Amino acid sequence: MANTRDLKRRIRSVKNTSQLTRAMKMVSAAKLRRAQDAMMHARPFADAMMRVLDDVGRLVSQDVHPLLDVREVKTIDLVAITGDKGLCGAFNAGILRATDGMVAGRKRKGADVNLVLMGRKGVEYYRRRPQYSVIESRQEFFRDIQYTLAQEIADILINRFVAGESDAVYLSFNAFKSTMSQTPVISQLLPLRGLVEKDEQVAREAQTEYIYEPDAKALMAQILPRYVGFQIYRALLESAASEHAARMTAMDSATRNAREMIDKLTLAMNRARQAAITTEIIEVVSGAAAL
Repeated sequence: MANTRDLKRRIRSVKNTSQLTRAMKMVSAAKLRRAQDAMMHARPFADAMMRVLDDVGRLVSQDVHPLLDVREVKTIDLVAITGDKGLCGAFNAGILRATDGMVAGRKRKGADVNLVLMGRKGVEYYRRRPQYSVIESRQEFFRDIQYTLAQEIADILINRFVAGESDAVYLSFNAFKSTMSQTPVISQLLPLRGLVEKDEQVAREAQTEYIYEPDAKALMAQILPRYVGFQIYRALLESAASEHAARMTAMDSATRNAREMIDKLTLAMNRARQAAITTEIIEVVSGAAAL
């Protein structure tokens, strides 16, 4: 059994760790409120834009805009959004597993997958795996997520898709469900016509007649690139909120575990002290009896 000095040292170390995890939990809780507000404000606009473009995509012809072009998928661009920091449970590991799984699945079907990495953890992970093709990466942007960054990435993806360098674009990110639940999601971003409901009966019932001003081609040229950019922006906001929630949950669990460990170590120290005192008493009594 460890002596009381070692146990005191361990208790002091665990208490310091507990103070750190408790502080990180409070910081993450404050950041989560701001990130969740930004995400909730972006969701209605993104959902409404997707519904409108789904309806429009059913009605306009494929040659109205190149982003509606559905073709055989031989090359895929996959945007993987991870965090810049760790200590957030399975937040980063879940996305990396989902991304690896999609890459492996698509390669079995004969398609090549190029990665666009958002977040330092993803960049570091795939830097050690040269078998993956990485065409673009960004780091250290979660402190202040800007729409301009999302549109910059969207322009790169759009240019590659229009030039025929990719046949489809997907997003891999953590969707925020609740403070306790963040779900890795892989969603299709391009081509837009591929997002349209496949059930023709549902499509006919959902169709809305639109009057275009200006014409459909000019309108699509303005709306579709912005739609792609905003979907990436929304994914970044969802990932930021999910990261803060995951870190808050992980730090709360770590704090509870630290308290439990302190209780166990304190009990062990008390037993060691009691055993030491008992031994001393026995030695004193034995010495007195010998005299």
